[in-house]
Amino acid sequence: MRKVRILFPEVEAGLGHIMPLRAVAETFEKKYGDKVDVVRINFYKEANTKRLNKFQNLLIKSVKHYSLSRAYGYWETFNMQFWGITLSNWGTFRYKVPGSTKEGREYLESLNVDAVFSTHWATNYYAEHIKENKPLTIMYCPDVLMNNLFMYRSDLYLISFERGYNSALKKYKHVVNKENLKLVPFLIRNEAFDIPMDKKVNRRKLGLPEDKFTIVIAEGGYGIGKLEPLCEKLTKEHLPLTVIAVCGKNQELVDRLNKLEVTDEVTFIPLGFTTNMLEYQASCDLFCGKSGNIIAEPTFFGHPSIITNFATTIEKNIGKYYLEDVGCAIKEFEVDKIIELIKDFVAHPEKLKPYEEKALKHHDNYGAEATADIIYDALLKKYPSLTVEDKGDK
Repeated sequence: MRKVRILFPEVEAGLGHIMPLRAVAETFEKKYGDKVDVVRINFYKEANTKRLNKFQNLLIKSVKHYSLSRAYGYWETFNMQFWGITLSNWGTFRYKVPGSTKEGREYLESLNVDAVFSTHWATNYYAEHIKENKPLTIMYCPDVLMNNLFMYRSDLYLISFERGYNSALKKYKHVVNKENLKLVPFLIRNEAFDIPMDKKVNRRKLGLPEDKFTIVIAEGGYGIGKLEPLCEKLTKEHLPLTVIAVCGKNQELVDRLNKLEVTDEVTFIPLGFTTNMLEYQASCDLFCGKSGNIIAEPTFFGHPSIITNFATTIEKNIGKYYLEDVGCAIKEFEVDKIIELIKDFVAHPEKLKPYEEKALKHHDNYGAEATADIIYDALLKKYPSLTVEDKGDK
């Protein structure tokens, strides 16, 4: 006999799928690691096969293309919905990179796990194609609304947004019901709870000016979008500003921004990929960036956002949640108008108060513990003794 083994596989397609997975994996391991074997991997990196590497590169390229072209992003997500669950998944997995599903399934089989928790639809798809000793599959959708790739069959579905929960029960009632679809708090990174809510305390720790209006600008994990033109204009302003430009993995953009001429009044900090993004989010007065799950982070700390783009219908739905359901965000896609909004907020910071208050109302709807408990309960239901017959564990 051996312990039940659960897999938490990271998939890079931007960072919006990785961060919630890490939050749950850390919480689950801390709370139940003495009862369950936790396996954490970077799925495509560690599989390292020709076709899976090609598929991973396709995922990354698609995210970058979405940010460069709204038309491309909307066309791709339209097709994903138009063709339905079965055809959308067939086209994504079987047509784009033939043979990659077989490699993904075989790699998952080699890990010999009893459950797979996915925050990206790809690893769920591979797990569901294991024919013998199929693992329990649990899939968390980090987006506001579920799409056809997230609605491929799974034993249990999780989502954090009431708008998406109700929509899925109505639109996908042939797939989900109140038994296999659960509403859970948003899976923000666990370290968020250790960061002070006082932005001046965070500024002191980061060595930022305490009394300047502070803006964080980020355009996803690859820094593609309006970040550069916004920085080019803001660094020319004669205003008491701190501008933190988070470029993610786009080192070329960091290098270009470091060459900008900056007025004496502006403190300008270009950053590449940073592990303390949450501390910068907690230190700001205002976040600017394209729609996505990153909006959850400034919202957690009670800070408003200016949404600068919807690259896909998925991002549009996320944006609508923060614009309409929470009410903590402003939509503005034109760079010059964004600059005018910022200047107005610098002159009249009291105008941010209504957005801050609405953001803080949602502060309690965050955290991974409830999801960890649901996963454990699902494991306990399938494996009442939390042990399984030895299947040649590796």
